[in-house]
Amino acid sequence: MNELINMSVKNFEFRHTLPIDIKTAWSFFSDPENLSKITPPEMNFVIHTNIKGRPAYAGQMIVYTVSPLMNIPMGWVTEITHVQEPNFFVDEQRKGPYKMWHHQHHFKAIEGGVEMTDILHYEIPFGFIGNILNTLFIEKKVKQIFQYRSIALEKIFS
Repeated sequence: MNELINMSVKNFEFRHTLPIDIKTAWSFFSDPENLSKITPPEMNFVIHTNIKGRPAYAGQMIVYTVSPLMNIPMGWVTEITHVQEPNFFVDEQRKGPYKMWHHQHHFKAIEGGVEMTDILHYEIPFGFIGNILNTLFIEKKVKQIFQYRSIALEKIFS
């Protein structure tokens, strides 16, 4: 049974090195409003929750729409479940397109800047069909989103 679970839960790790200090990194990434700056424009990312001036905190719920595939808008609700300033925070999907979404954001001061690590675990609904959809479309899209994020971060912080 564990082998079936392991096959359906996808795990990715993405690393970015940024030429900023950890305080600047934390300030940027813990502000949910900045997510739209590092999300591909074609995803039509729109936050519907009033989050102005509210950095990430445990228990924070964020409601938004996003169009990840074929320009079809989808509602998504995430909760910030863990926060340890300035080292990491975690967001988890509460409602949305995934069966499970768990996204860790880690920050570590290094010589010359900050190493940011995204650790993502997700699972697609619909069993075997979901796994096929993941192989054909979703995994590629997830990787494209994080590639875009890397390029956007370089532009923002260069």
